[in-house]
Amino acid sequence: MQQLEYYRPKTLEDTLTFLEASGEETQILAGGTDVMVDMREGKIKKKYLLDVSRLSELKGIFLCDEGLCVGAGVTISEIHSSEVLTRYAPALQKCARKFASQQIRNVATIGGNVAHCSPCGDTIPPLAIHGAKAVLLSRKGRRDVPVEAIASGPYACSLPANELIVRFVLEPEPDLTFADFIKIGRRKALAIARISLAAMARQAEDGRIEYLRVSLGSCTPTPWRVKEVEDFLIGRKLTGQLLWEAGKILAQKTIEITGRRPSAVYKEPVVQGLLVKMLLPLVRK
Repeated sequence: MQQLEYYRPKTLEDTLTFLEASGEETQILAGGTDVMVDMREGKIKKKYLLDVSRLSELKGIFLCDEGLCVGAGVTISEIHSSEVLTRYAPALQKCARKFASQQIRNVATIGGNVAHCSPCGDTIPPLAIHGAKAVLLSRKGRRDVPVEAIASGPYACSLPANELIVRFVLEPEPDLTFADFIKIGRRKALAIARISLAAMARQAEDGRIEYLRVSLGSCTPTPWRVKEVEDFLIGRKLTGQLLWEAGKILAQKTIEITGRRPSAVYKEPVVQGLLVKMLLPLVRK
């Protein structure tokens, strides 16, 4: 197993200085839930391990002038217990309930989950439906990047080595009718998502969908917001038949992205059915 030099900076300024000088040779450590596994498998080919887990600038969940801020160093357990997220981003909180085991949730961070760029990263679809942007800092200044643009492919991070994610800024939604996160794995508990879906909606008194955001994860190379489904359903009263049609759109778009692989026989009907199952509570009798 490769030996790395461990460094834990005391300040954010020290962190950015280190990354400016040695970013290309550095693996950033936040929660560290994958570090030992990746080291044993030889996936980390760096010289330094930079521990940012104790930087105060990466902490906190709060409303600010920019929107709803979630620090990159916030743990999944902190997301699960946040009253702010209960009101303004409930799908993200529901995602945290289904994230790995309690032990992992206690140390895993939202920044690490996003920057790892796994197609099955649970937090990315809930962030995407809130139009989340990652706030990046380097010695050269600040840059904001949409969460969906961070991964250039499976496990491929597009961010320069001298930049650090310090927080995510979400569009808060306090008046939702509905919000949910569902994932399907090979088992019921502690499962890596094979398909995941996040959605939130606002429904008018007459039952019409006024506002809808849907994001799919895990079964495509990178998670993405499904605007075709949103456009199809907004302004309409949902019925079972309409949901099946929307699910078909979602399945077709998924196959367009991935190509018709052998797994499409399974994924196509499951993606369609997952959308129907999620949005069925919005169908009024």
